[in-house]
Amino acid sequence: MKIAAIIGSPRSKGNSATIVKLLLDALKPGSPQTTVVELNKLTYRGCQACMACKTTSETCVVKDDLTDILEQIRVSDVVIIAAPVYIGDITAQAKGLIDRLYSLYKPDFRTNPNPGRLSPGKKLVFVVPQGNPDEKMFSDVVSRYTGMFKRQGFSAIYPIRALGVGPQSDVGKDAGITALISSTATDILAS
Repeated sequence: MKIAAIIGSPRSKGNSATIVKLLLDALKPGSPQTTVVELNKLTYRGCQACMACKTTSETCVVKDDLTDILEQIRVSDVVIIAAPVYIGDITAQAKGLIDRLYSLYKPDFRTNPNPGRLSPGKKLVFVVPQGNPDEKMFSDVVSRYTGMFKRQGFSAIYPIRALGVGPQSDVGKDAGITALISSTATDILAS
């Protein structure tokens, strides 16, 4: 199983990175090929609205540090995107990547019942830590992005929300989060 783990937090050792590490540890028996990337350490631009991915190319034509990441997403069996909520939405780092995922849509994506370019069977884990402990707050973030991921062709999407976690939290010792990580890994390995 090939895994691409993408951390969209500016904090290298924050909650997003901790959850990704725990998930990768739980997936180890089946994941000999794993790529882990911290978006905050890369230089890239968001979507340039050039429309080349809809007219002359099946991939994004912008060449920067996301070029290889987008290819890793295309060839991996499991993609992990960790995107913490900052000021009501995912971080700017993660949003830049998400915007570039526009290239995963076919040219006729608005009318095509199968609008995504991804190969069948690809799984996505969407890790969304947030400081606010209210599960109703920012729940639209998860539903909005998971809906988009489904249209792009991810066959199974596993959201992992960590509520009420801040910079000083030890999310790795939260029993609810570790149980969710374990059950997500079990589901992925079983399918």
